[in-house]
Amino acid sequence: MNIVIMGAGTVGTFVADTLCAAQHNVTIIDQSRSALQQVEERVDVQTICGSACDSAILFQAGVLGADICLAVTSQDEVNMVGASLAKAMGSRRCVARVFNHAYLNLSTFDYQRHFHIDRLLSLEHLTALELAKAIGEPGLFAVENFARGEVLIQVLNVQSGVKADGVQLRNLKLPSGVRVGLISDGQHTSIAGADNVIKAGQMVTLIGTQEHIDKVHRMFQHKRSERFRVIIAGGGDIGFNLARILQKKEYSVAILESDPVRCDFLSRNLDSITVLHGDATRRTEMEEARVGKADVFIATTGRDEDNIVCGVEAKELGASRIMSIVRRPDYANVLEKLGIDFAVSPREVITRQIMGMVQTGPIISHSEIGGGNSSILELEVFEDSPITKAPLKDLKLKQALIAAVVKEDCVRVPGAEDLIQAGDTVILLCEQENLNEIIPLFKPQN
Repeated sequence: MNIVIMGAGTVGTFVADTLCAAQHNVTIIDQSRSALQQVEERVDVQTICGSACDSAILFQAGVLGADICLAVTSQDEVNMVGASLAKAMGSRRCVARVFNHAYLNLSTFDYQRHFHIDRLLSLEHLTALELAKAIGEPGLFAVENFARGEVLIQVLNVQSGVKADGVQLRNLKLPSGVRVGLISDGQHTSIAGADNVIKAGQMVTLIGTQEHIDKVHRMFQHKRSERFRVIIAGGGDIGFNLARILQKKEYSVAILESDPVRCDFLSRNLDSITVLHGDATRRTEMEEARVGKADVFIATTGRDEDNIVCGVEAKELGASRIMSIVRRPDYANVLEKLGIDFAVSPREVITRQIMGMVQTGPIISHSEIGGGNSSILELEVFEDSPITKAPLKDLKLKQALIAAVVKEDCVRVPGAEDLIQAGDTVILLCEQENLNEIIPLFKPQN
């Protein structure tokens, strides 16, 4: 594929290196000649010195024939304008990185739709989401967003004695806005069917809007008597985004932040989160925050060394599980020896996200779930594709499930009588072995 990257910083270079290793043709644009020279020494790419907002530079970079353009400079506005220009000039898909979370808030303004960008990505939000998914509390598992955050994927374990326990799926009478996509017994994962009986100990994957998933949560899990305690060290962008995600759950969450101004910001912008003014690198202040009582301690400061140090301290104080942000790859080999149970590299997180979008044909993004046995895909529906020719009940979707359909501003769970139309975006669950049979249904016949 032909890929244009705007920005030769740490993320742009790391992504370019990964894409080149996968045999893609990559062109990088940056205003800094020295930055481009450093990239040329490491990666086999074409480089162009200039502004990502200059149409002449974009033309020179070949955006007219690009399969995907990735705007990952250090400035939100440059990324959005550059990606928008590239889309208008003919790039098949365009992705822009943003730092300001307000650009992702659809309740105020839809920047993505306004600028005709295919995807806005926040490295900080993606990293926080990766941490939230890895917390691993029994009863609350991975959370993921699709279709610009309008469709939520949540995995829950079924507890004994709940409403769904022992009930056939067709008789569960779920609301129209939510669907059970996958059922797993820990060894085998399969696409859910109407005849499946839900049993305690299974894990079910729910797909739908946040509102509808919240309504059916109690069908699968009891309300916990004791709140799961999470302490986040560092109230920067990653810590803030992580707290935003966790506050929607039934966690007891506290943030330990050393900057009083940032503490004020956090307290004003987070509901039901305890904000503590303290330095996570000081043992006495960790003790005062009762870190030793935490079920999970997560270090998200801006320095790898601080994250490792306070993680080790938290482990010694008695915290059950230690998670950390670690940006430098050379630290990876020592983390387990120091007692860090789980580490996340922001660069690797955004690279995996981007690699999932570097797809041909109708695939917008592709992620593996269910232990790798199944996939969840965002698919673009083209004109004259077989999927548009008949209602869903008449289509032969072997071991696959259309979980949601996005039509402009509307997201809905389709019924058997619904007809998929050109221009729709489809959220599809499919077992890996059947992907080659399902994808052609979304491709034009001509």
